[in-house]
Amino acid sequence: MSSQKQNPVKGQIFVVSGPSGVGKSTICDRLVKQLDNVYLSVSTTTREKKAGEQDGRDYHFIDRAEFKRQIAAGNFLEYAEVFGNLYGTPKDKLEQALNNGKTVILEIDVQGAQRVKKLCPDAKLIFVLPPKHTELQKRINGRGRDDEKDVEKRLQGAGIEIAAAWQHYEYMVINEDLEQAVEEITQIIKKVIGE
Repeated sequence: MSSQKQNPVKGQIFVVSGPSGVGKSTICDRLVKQLDNVYLSVSTTTREKKAGEQDGRDYHFIDRAEFKRQIAAGNFLEYAEVFGNLYGTPKDKLEQALNNGKTVILEIDVQGAQRVKKLCPDAKLIFVLPPKHTELQKRINGRGRDDEKDVEKRLQGAGIEIAAAWQHYEYMVINEDLEQAVEEITQIIKKVIGE
């Protein structure tokens, strides 16, 4: 009599989105440190690397031609053009993490989140809100990474993203206090994965 192998438990996808400057990256970094068995997906982008960013840690930085080749090869779970740059979620590492039963966190925009939800209906969408619009403007300016025109574009995009999030996201978390926001999202993830 042969014993039948059971399929390992597949992981769960959580998408964390929010407007520029709301603290998504900081929150995601903290989640990885606080939770066990987590994989934080690193997006691929065509945008220029900013001061202090590292290839493979912050993003996989490639040129537009290579990005288009990867689209043609089917290497992205989802991709979108945002503020004139292409961003995509590499499929191979994500599938590997899920097959290993990991909790996968994707830090992507609203467009990408909606595509992920169509492809992976069990994915849970978490949107991070600023406490106030003026606070968001202060945070974006405080980063010192964007010129005035980019700041204005990001603030206009924030309103559109927030409106879409109220329609499509299961969870809305206000990042007024970083520790509280991280704890709230940690509890959402633990509840969904049954910890």
